[in-house]
Amino acid sequence: MEMTLEVKALYQQLLNDIDIFGNIIIEEKKTSIHLKNRAAFAGVHPRKSYLILNIVSSEPIVSPRIMKTEQVSKSRFHNELKIEKAEDIDDELIKWLHKAFDLMQ
Repeated sequence: MEMTLEVKALYQQLLNDIDIFGNIIIEEKKTSIHLKNRAAFAGVHPRKSYLILNIVSSEPIVSPRIMKTEQVSKSRFHNELKIEKAEDIDDELIKWLHKAFDLMQ
């Protein structure tokens, strides 16, 4: 999958920061990358100058950072946000991803 150097650096930082969760399976698709535990807990969608990150949760994540929330089943939500700069990969984001990782065990 083609990514600009800036976007690739953001993606690599994200992977480095969530490496502490345990065994993460990275599944490259045509237009996205699925991050999986037992099932996908996040989806990464590279764009020209940023990443769109989709985080799975059991309830909507309420934050001004979330651009879109979609209920995909009774107790599953997809929460979409933009990662434009390294500072966007902060403790709050890692906490959301860790919760999603644990949810998919």
